[in-house]
Amino acid sequence: MYYVGKYFLTTNHNNERMGSMDVEEERLLDERIKEYGITMLYDKKEGKHISMISIIGEIEGHDISPATSKTTKYEHLLPQLALVEHNPKIKGLLVINNTSGGDVSAGLALAEMIASISKPSVSLVIGDSHSIGVPLAVATDYSFISPTGTMIIHPVRMGGMVIGVRQTFDYFKIIQDRISGFVAEHSQVKKEEFEEMMVRQGLLTKDLGTILVGEEAVKAGVINEVGGIHSAIEKLKSMIIK
Repeated sequence: MYYVGKYFLTTNHNNERMGSMDVEEERLLDERIKEYGITMLYDKKEGKHISMISIIGEIEGHDISPATSKTTKYEHLLPQLALVEHNPKIKGLLVINNTSGGDVSAGLALAEMIASISKPSVSLVIGDSHSIGVPLAVATDYSFISPTGTMIIHPVRMGGMVIGVRQTFDYFKIIQDRISGFVAEHSQVKKEEFEEMMVRQGLLTKDLGTILVGEEAVKAGVINEVGGIHSAIEKLKSMIIK
């Protein structure tokens, strides 16, 4: 027996879902997962509620992304993160990352919210956690990356027209310092080492930066451990005080 949201579920020999869900309730639960990538995991034996959120696709900020893009809208996740902190029944937070990056302001806002939660938190990088996804991956108390998961660390970029004056580059430097400072504070990598990875040449054919795959992210001090969903959930459960 397992538990998702507020419903107990079981499986019969034909792998059909059974339990207290009616058709409408199941539809609403599936819609919540589909629309927001958010659900609640519950260990009945140990009595632990875990909120799970997923950060996938492009992180959408103040501008709306094209309808063809798969996005994570930060205005959906900020209230959920506040709920994790406020709700006494929620004992821990699990963050699943598979993102190509996106809006720096929105990404840092989410990372700061995750880092400020007083309850135990664990992140898992599966697929990718590129660009502003790096601060999001290290914002939790402990982090995992799958063996083939990748992280791309590169300088701050801005789309559209920019003014070619010194103030523009000074502003870029401020943003970059915010990112590198946050990553250094919430991981084992030093700020100078992270900034060096940002501007490293040779790995990316059309850009500066560094690609870290699985164990490389751990050796660099960015991520704590290589593992999958089982390792992430077990680690989080061990961090939760009954």
